[in-house]
Amino acid sequence: MKRIELLAPAGNMTCLHAAVSAGADAVYLGASSFNARRSADNFTIETLQEACTYAHLRGVRVYLTVNTVILPSEIWDALELARQAYRAGVDAFIVQDCGLAQEIARTIPGARVHISTQMNTHTKDGIVAEAALGAKRVTLARELSLAEVADLSHFAADLGIETECFAHGALCVCYSGQCFMSSMVGGRSANRGMCAQACRLPYELRNKALRKPLEAPGEHLLSPKDLCTAEIIPELIHAGVSSLKIEGRMKSPEYVSCVTRVYRAVLDRFYTWAHVQLDDDVSFEDLDWRNAPRATEEELQQLSDAFSRGFTTAYLEGQRGNEIMGYGRPNNRGSFAGRVVKVKGSRVEIDPALSLVEGDVIEFWTNKGHVIHQVSELKTLPDGHVVMQVEKPLGQGDRVFRVRSAEAAFHDSASDSRIPIQIRAKLALGEPLSIEVSTSNPWRGGALEADDAPAVAALPDVVSVNVEGDMVEPARTKAVSREEVVEHIDRLGSTPFIASSVEVELDEGVGIGFSALHKLRARACEQLEKALLAPFDHRSLERAPSRVYAPRIRKGSCKVAVLATNPACARAAKRAGADLIYVPVLNYRRGEAIIAGQRSETAEQAGYPKQCIPVMPVVSHDGDEQRRGGFDVWNRVKEDKPVMVQNLGQVIHATELGAALEIGPFLPFTNRIDLQLAHDFGADRVWLSPELTLYQIEELGEVSPVPLGLTIIGQTELMVTEHCLLMSQGPCNEDCEHCARRKSPHFLKDRKGYELPVVTDAFGRSHLYNAVEFDVAHAAPDLIAAGISAFMVDTTLMNVEQVTKKVARAVRARDIALKSGDRVSRADGTTTGHLFRGVS
Repeated sequence: MKRIELLAPAGNMTCLHAAVSAGADAVYLGASSFNARRSADNFTIETLQEACTYAHLRGVRVYLTVNTVILPSEIWDALELARQAYRAGVDAFIVQDCGLAQEIARTIPGARVHISTQMNTHTKDGIVAEAALGAKRVTLARELSLAEVADLSHFAADLGIETECFAHGALCVCYSGQCFMSSMVGGRSANRGMCAQACRLPYELRNKALRKPLEAPGEHLLSPKDLCTAEIIPELIHAGVSSLKIEGRMKSPEYVSCVTRVYRAVLDRFYTWAHVQLDDDVSFEDLDWRNAPRATEEELQQLSDAFSRGFTTAYLEGQRGNEIMGYGRPNNRGSFAGRVVKVKGSRVEIDPALSLVEGDVIEFWTNKGHVIHQVSELKTLPDGHVVMQVEKPLGQGDRVFRVRSAEAAFHDSASDSRIPIQIRAKLALGEPLSIEVSTSNPWRGGALEADDAPAVAALPDVVSVNVEGDMVEPARTKAVSREEVVEHIDRLGSTPFIASSVEVELDEGVGIGFSALHKLRARACEQLEKALLAPFDHRSLERAPSRVYAPRIRKGSCKVAVLATNPACARAAKRAGADLIYVPVLNYRRGEAIIAGQRSETAEQAGYPKQCIPVMPVVSHDGDEQRRGGFDVWNRVKEDKPVMVQNLGQVIHATELGAALEIGPFLPFTNRIDLQLAHDFGADRVWLSPELTLYQIEELGEVSPVPLGLTIIGQTELMVTEHCLLMSQGPCNEDCEHCARRKSPHFLKDRKGYELPVVTDAFGRSHLYNAVEFDVAHAAPDLIAAGISAFMVDTTLMNVEQVTKKVARAVRARDIALKSGDRVSRADGTTTGHLFRGVS
């Protein structure tokens, strides 16, 4: 029975120690750049090597996150980081960028590539594509159900690919890798590891017609609860995933230790139970999964103490409504600790719901806000109530939550995760002094049991070394005793080992200097450490064949394209001079035309113009057409006809259908290797990410073997969410086709008064747009010179009049740029996004 891997976060060395000592099978961590948590402490190459040594001695793998979008000037640095990290001992690389993933697999064949959840993998086609890049594991999107996880895991296994899913920690409301909110609102890109968590801020949902806040359970309308699967671990094992991932590289060592320890305990109990159940008549599939062991109430309390916004299993158990959201609070609420029963001045009496101790940090929820207090001293009354001094004003009935437990504090001690060894010393007169040290192979019987590492698998069940010193001679004065030999051999303080047993074979009358014992024991421990680390030494970096790049495409004319979500606007765009019309496939469906962010059957009356190019949705799960309305998103894609795809799986599917491929901006191809990959896929055009600067576009234009396009006018889509943002108004029957709410335009109003439009599609997924229109038409001459050969005007939130005006502006900007190099004036009240300011 193959064991599932428990993968824990390590934002720094202390967290790594916490994860290992708590029972992690593997840890994931980041270097100082190219990782999705750049605000964590992270590791240098030197400390990374130290981390790998520490983990490998204890049978724990180390995965390095290189899971950000890689910009044009960074690709070679990212590859060099991977090479040096591989030499330092890293076992796998967690990657978002398609080109980087392929190049690591090509140039470092001994390394494993794991696809990050940032690559938005939620279909079988996605797994096929990532296998073709050379990936050995795929971290699935968090928006999948258990049934989908099982289907994809079994499909992946047939391709020799492992699947990994998140088991615990923070949930993003947006599909990972598809969020532009942090960068567009605050200049800090979530796709570059600098997410500002704008989703945790307060918002009001408003109906555009009513112009007042709609009723909601709270004000944090984009803030999900935390994921906790401790009660459905058997179902995840049954689904066939290879690894359970704990989120939290920004979290404390206490959090890492607690969560890892709880999940380790639940997993171990399950496998002990399963081992007892299995016999010749009962297979793994036949186990009574309903009676499998799960987390206890005490363990759930510990998880809540560690960090909690409230827990949910969310999409895994088919939940996507208000029950998965933490509308009332975006940060740690901890565990309910009781209520205030009496207040007299600063003396506060609490009826506790759990045991409070000195050093705990508690939070009082008052009708005027929250009060944080660290318990310095408290007194327990005969009735069980506790009394403490709190200087802030409190009231009777106020709730109390413990947000940090003093008893759960992690103390980083070298002795916590020492490796038990057996020591056998022989002191026989006339023979060399000998010491043998041995330990169990740390890679035996664990998760995945080193199937992917032949050198590790070749280690024996017990690893031992024997060293010899000088000849043992008779004592000249006093003979050494057995107790003295044991005492001096057992001094292992500076080593990673601890003696579980010490055996001494000692002749009578032996005399020896204790320094000789110390030196020989130290040499034995050094050699044992080398033996345990031998499979990771001498990693060779073979010189890979140079990559052959297709020639740069010649710069030429520039077309004006329009993204239209209804026939009326599509026809208006044609009349205004647009060369190409793109239509999201979901808006082809009767009753799904969107005009100015609102469903409108009136706009459908004329029908779309001929030769419109279908645009695939950013998210399209396998089986969507069966679950929601019987609509197949692929029915508009035809052989030899163009289609814009928005994720890697769609690239594969569109290619199989023989369509002419265009790659959309939500599949970020942002460096030369990405563009070469697009060429290899047969792409006719790549639409660039809105997070690129003009200079970066110029860099790509100098080398691109495929034509490049860029959106120059429109409101940028910031998020796509599986949770419908309109649900905060109240109960929802999820009948999206007949939803009355979708007939009115809605927006989220932020604390600064900006209005972010919300559009929900036929599958109930919400799309959140920037409050300010993007317009860089005035930069048309610079963009054409940089290599852009197609301008896109996104009219999703426009009416017919606005479409006519904006498309005419884009056509004029293009025409005068090509004719004379002149430019149109900058539009008032708009943003240029990142074209001139870049992202952090």
